[in-house]
Amino acid sequence: MTAVTHNVRLLRRRTEAGLMAVVKADGFGHGAVDVARTAIAAGAGWLGVTSVHEAVALRDAGLRVPVLSWLNPVDADFGTAVRRGVDLAVPSRDHLDAITRADGLARVHLHLDTGMARDGTPPEAWLDLCRRASAAERDGRIRVVGVMGHLACAETPGHPANAAGRRLFEWGVATARGAGLRPAVRHLAASAATLTEPRSHFDLVRVGAALVGIDPTGTNALRTALRLTAPIVAVRRVPAGTPVGYGHAWHAAAATTLGLVPIGYGDGLPRNAWARAEVQVRGRRRRLAGRISMDQFVVDLGDDPVRPGEIATVFGPGDAGEPTLSEWAGWADTIAHELVTGLGPRLRRHVIPAGHSDSHGSLT
Repeated sequence: MTAVTHNVRLLRRRTEAGLMAVVKADGFGHGAVDVARTAIAAGAGWLGVTSVHEAVALRDAGLRVPVLSWLNPVDADFGTAVRRGVDLAVPSRDHLDAITRADGLARVHLHLDTGMARDGTPPEAWLDLCRRASAAERDGRIRVVGVMGHLACAETPGHPANAAGRRLFEWGVATARGAGLRPAVRHLAASAATLTEPRSHFDLVRVGAALVGIDPTGTNALRTALRLTAPIVAVRRVPAGTPVGYGHAWHAAAATTLGLVPIGYGDGLPRNAWARAEVQVRGRRRRLAGRISMDQFVVDLGDDPVRPGEIATVFGPGDAGEPTLSEWAGWADTIAHELVTGLGPRLRRHVIPAGHSDSHGSLT
């Protein structure tokens, strides 16, 4: 978790706003509670998740900082959220009505769609939502503590959609205030905007991918927090022309040694990466031989005298020449976020505490 500590401290130096550590999707596949505790110790003052279920799990783990849950169906367990002190996003009138029916005083963040046509209230319905929220606040049913939005193109600094989204967000805050609301926390920036769009920081930034070393902008010295390794369980020598795997998509160009590694797309490896993907064995990069199967893949070891039990590093920070997460994402034509959040439950997680000489947690 030293990498997470480093990343939080770097991010805090980039902004005067407070920092929300977003640990949705099990902390981007790194363990929500472990990442949350480390981020808080490094200076994060908030936690963010999507569902009420995720938020309650953080409370059950003893975490007491403010927690925001921002993506829920209208029939979510808002009563439990209120009882457990979880802040709730309000993206629609229906959500507002459902939350106001819960027992207790709900802390809410009104969510404005600032240009993604995804989550959040459309601008044309915003004034009505603000007025209804103001009435509910006067009735003592909710407390509007925040206004939130999200930028669609923050990974591209200078994109005109970023300035347009920021202007729309500023209009949304002004409209809320005109309706009698006094939100103390304005938050628009996620990881990419935190790194490259300082005018979007306002009172709070929401950082998730960057916590674990994923930089959507490719512009900063974040540290990768995860290494994926697996043992080689079988080795065989094969002659030239030997076909490997489903569809015989790969044939040995010469006599070679093949190693079998017991993880596959059932564990989150992208099947379509096989033709370009590499792993590291004995300090050398080796290409995959044949398609990735559900539970296994084969690696071409050449003439190296590898024995069963030796370790293949699928990806890591790259410090020792191993493939990186971003390389695997490129081989699979996807983003690193998808890879880490898709890692399966059969993998065993080894958490290395912050300050340990090995700064990277690992999965095997």
